[in-house]
Amino acid sequence: MIRAVLAVLVLLSGPAAVLAQSTQQTRAQSGLGVLLRGLDKVNGETVDVEIPWGGTLDVFGLSVTAEDCRYPAENPTGDAFALLGIKDRVSGEDVFHGWMVASSPALNALDHNRYDVWVLRCMIS
Repeated sequence: MIRAVLAVLVLLSGPAAVLAQSTQQTRAQSGLGVLLRGLDKVNGETVDVEIPWGGTLDVFGLSVTAEDCRYPAENPTGDAFALLGIKDRVSGEDVFHGWMVASSPALNALDHNRYDVWVLRCMIS
């Protein structure tokens, strides 16, 4: 009985140890800015823009502020995630503030009737 309990404890601690080790190895670094793609849903026009960290740029009818962009340290072209603030220039209303993930743009997406913006990657040089 004691051997069975010990065997179960060893099996359960194995995945936790591997998870803890992989978490320690994955580190994120901040980029110099973010590369975004904007879409005007009415006419189908797209534009790619680079916004430096802390900068604000107009993308169609939106004013986009890049607050931070992070990426995996061991894979700079990997899964970027950016902290963005987006304001509608016409109404002056804040339409988005939060983290967007490059590999999952629908996870936390901008909800605007005409425009769409998503993260492509961080600027690293």
